[in-house]
Amino acid sequence: MADHGSAKRIEAALALRFGERVRVDPDLAGLDEIARIAAHRVHRRYIERAVDPDLVRLLCACALSAPSKSDLQQADILILRDRSKIAAIAALIPDMPWIAQAPVFLVFLANGRRLRRIFEIRGQDFPNDHLDQFFNAVSDASIVLATFLRAAGAVGLGACPISVIRDHAAEVSDMLELPARVIPLAGMTVGWPAEAGGVTARLDLACTLHEDRYVEGDLAARLDAYDHRRAAARPYARQRAPERWGTAPFYGWSEDKARQYGVPQRPDFGAFVRARGFCLD
Repeated sequence: MADHGSAKRIEAALALRFGERVRVDPDLAGLDEIARIAAHRVHRRYIERAVDPDLVRLLCACALSAPSKSDLQQADILILRDRSKIAAIAALIPDMPWIAQAPVFLVFLANGRRLRRIFEIRGQDFPNDHLDQFFNAVSDASIVLATFLRAAGAVGLGACPISVIRDHAAEVSDMLELPARVIPLAGMTVGWPAEAGGVTARLDLACTLHEDRYVEGDLAARLDAYDHRRAAARPYARQRAPERWGTAPFYGWSEDKARQYGVPQRPDFGAFVRARGFCLD
């Protein structure tokens, strides 16, 4: 049976997201799930309602059901229930108060330890101690994180990934007693949303969707169009670090990102990863 309602919701969400119409066949199966993905939004405010631990465990199991590179299973999820530890992480990131307020806080881990331990248990040398193992573990953890977001949204929960915990990777690792070759990829707050949230505009598909070969095109023009389309829907409330960069007459996404990454961010992260036992050569 044709699902015209879901098809229209998908088209509307993607029009907001990309500024163009993406045609949807109402006879496709699974449009309700596609509609949730197309309209994905981050939630940082939650009502005062607990999330059942069994539900959290179910969603984690679903997330860990995600594809894994070569079935190596190099991702873990740490459910942080100790409110004092959550408060300590929140204190490291004071501009994200929702960390302390959320009913659930998770940490997604890239685990390169378990595979090495298998080789020790089997009495074999490990011949793949190089960058690809780290890359595989991070990729697995990223896929698990994305799958958790999808599962949480399916039951009506809201979530917000917290990649900035990598600014404090050593402190967080010590706090969570992470062993060698296990590193935090990102945290995540989870709870029942206090508000609907909004769809965040993305770069035009002409920038990020390619066929047969990579085509950059006139990137400056595409960025300018995107900046204005995004600002029309949801302008930035304030400009980043005006005391350093001044005040721009028009402030769009590309200016914000240039300012954000105009200062060093995590320049010591490679040293941290190596100190945790990963080889990045």
